[in-house]
Amino acid sequence: MSALAAQQRQLKQAIVRGDDAPGAAVSGRLHIYRQAYAARLVAALRDNFGALPQVLGDDAFDALARAYIEAYPSRKPSIRWFGDQLTAFMASRDDLVPHAAITDLARMEWALRAAFDAADANPIDVAALAAVAADAWPALVLVPLPSVQLLDMGWCVEPIWRALQGVAVGDERPELPEPEAFEHGLVVWRSGLATRWRSLAPPTSAWLRAAIDGAPFAALCTLAAEQVGASQAAPQVAAALRGWVDDGLFSAWRSATTGPA
Repeated sequence: MSALAAQQRQLKQAIVRGDDAPGAAVSGRLHIYRQAYAARLVAALRDNFGALPQVLGDDAFDALARAYIEAYPSRKPSIRWFGDQLTAFMASRDDLVPHAAITDLARMEWALRAAFDAADANPIDVAALAAVAADAWPALVLVPLPSVQLLDMGWCVEPIWRALQGVAVGDERPELPEPEAFEHGLVVWRSGLATRWRSLAPPTSAWLRAAIDGAPFAALCTLAAEQVGASQAAPQVAAALRGWVDDGLFSAWRSATTGPA
């Protein structure tokens, strides 16, 4: 490593990690850069999790953000992805997060951001499935759009997220609904340039999870039969599948036995 490269690396470590730098005057000036660097990362978290600072309040959010920066320094080329470990960090820090529902809210926000930046793909429509031969349905496997994510939620935070949309920084925070404990699924995806989400109650969320994981239609029906009974399994799964396709969650279908259609 050249002397210049070594100096550059030392400077980076001094700013990012707070490593000692030679000379008291140099260390004093570096303090300015350290503060600016941390402030920029806090601002990035505010941008990536827009509702979170409004729920926590400025002081509590700054404390959470700075603790996260200390535990997970930025290592990605784009600051857009800074915060990818924040929800896991929040789940382990009860001292910084006063209510478990706040972590679910942050998970929803990160999923929406990730969906917006996901790769493009065209969704299939009902006509594509209507063309599938009847004897091919048991082996039919749906291929989700790259943007599709299904979160397992323990709290009903969607009303809180909705109430905070359009509230600018500095505006008076609206009265927020009290979060209710409710185990359900939250599917997030992108349609065109718009991110979308839908809440799914059990057992529909379990069927969608299986479909996203590559289970064929027959396996979905078997799973549904255990939950709603054999006579209702196929029609209920078919109705759920129609809703997923209408929402534009899947980009293609393939056969579990022969590969892509």
